[in-house]
Amino acid sequence: MIVAGAVVLGVGLLFVLWSAPGGGQRDAKGPARERAAGPAVGWGFTHTQFSADRGADAAVERVARVLAGQPMAQNQHLMGWGAGNPEPSPGRYDFDDLDRRMALIRRTGGTPVLTLCCAPDWMKGGTPGRTDWSQLEKAPEPDHYPDFAALAGKIARRYPEIRHFVVWNEFKGFFDDAKGRWDAEDYTRLYNLVYQELKKVNAHNQVGGPYLVMDSYVPGDGRYPSALKGTWGHVDQRTLDAFAYWNRHKAGADFVVVDGSSYSKDDRYAPDVFTAARKFAEVGRWLRRTSGLPLWWAEWYVEVADERGGRRGWSERERVAAQATALIEMAEGGAAGGFYWNPEGDGKGQGGKDCPGCLWSSTESADGGRELPMWTLLARFSRAFPPDAHPREMATGSDDILGLSDGRTALLVNTADRPGSVRVGGKERVVDGYGVRWVSLAE
Repeated sequence: MIVAGAVVLGVGLLFVLWSAPGGGQRDAKGPARERAAGPAVGWGFTHTQFSADRGADAAVERVARVLAGQPMAQNQHLMGWGAGNPEPSPGRYDFDDLDRRMALIRRTGGTPVLTLCCAPDWMKGGTPGRTDWSQLEKAPEPDHYPDFAALAGKIARRYPEIRHFVVWNEFKGFFDDAKGRWDAEDYTRLYNLVYQELKKVNAHNQVGGPYLVMDSYVPGDGRYPSALKGTWGHVDQRTLDAFAYWNRHKAGADFVVVDGSSYSKDDRYAPDVFTAARKFAEVGRWLRRTSGLPLWWAEWYVEVADERGGRRGWSERERVAAQATALIEMAEGGAAGGFYWNPEGDGKGQGGKDCPGCLWSSTESADGGRELPMWTLLARFSRAFPPDAHPREMATGSDDILGLSDGRTALLVNTADRPGSVRVGGKERVVDGYGVRWVSLAE
């Protein structure tokens, strides 16, 4: 994951004149009125530090139209990644940034998801009234777990349109250095308090965890071996142990959520960039079988970041083909949805119109806010394969061309740099090198 660093607190451009979430009642006392669980989540993206709620007016308006043209799930964090400290000191709240992000989601018709991370400084040993962003990823102290749960409940009352909540992010601050393993016991205590508080606010709220990173090692690497393995390598046994503890001791869950990459912990692909994505399918099937719950990928990566946190020298065609391959494998593994990380750059360097892997060009420029190839793929995938579609991987008869279909629509991806063809729906279909092609099976 890209570390948040300091959060930009500028108000930027508000999309709507908006005095209070949820129809004008701020933080109504008592449990929210019973409501259905709301729309299914499906495929979408996570807002990070730079997103479409701020920037040049023309660019902000332009990307708002793009988002409204294909509404999908939009995930936002409680603190960090574009949101300031929501409770700088006990009982003193600042929701300006969350209000602004929620206004964007509401205006563009997105399905809101809130990731409940991270915690105000006073909950983790810091000074009340101060925010040290270098300590963002520190977990709350156990004595403050109830305070964090209470904050989650207050947020749920403030934004009753949020029906889906993810508890914490990547076990941040929950690694036990002395024991060399994840502290699943403390995480699960925090999770259970948050789960119970959110269900108390509204029994229909959907809550999930544990948001572990499914780290893996390539074949032949003897570190932390496990039985969850494939041609891509094996998942770190410590991760599986932490998942097993949470799964046994959780107070309840409506979905399981994890993140991961096709490459290994030390940034290697096995056996190659495209085949390594099979990890998403095989890990996904294991998670579904083990938990019996719907599966979300909170973050998913196919491209190793360089030493500056940027992207490698892939062509955009190869990049989109690799991302499409990952989407196919996640769907084949039974995932009900997932969130693409980091939709926009900072407007500097590669953060402008040529931002590799971004969803739209930076809104910091008046000419920004224009959809990029990854948005085109994600929007079409979200529209073609909603949560109830249950697409399955197709046998194309080609070693290079992968396929996914729900019986109505097929997605074809050529993992080779040369054109190829397959027979789909009774017709020969040509797919360019590193090409992504959509086929209506009614043709």
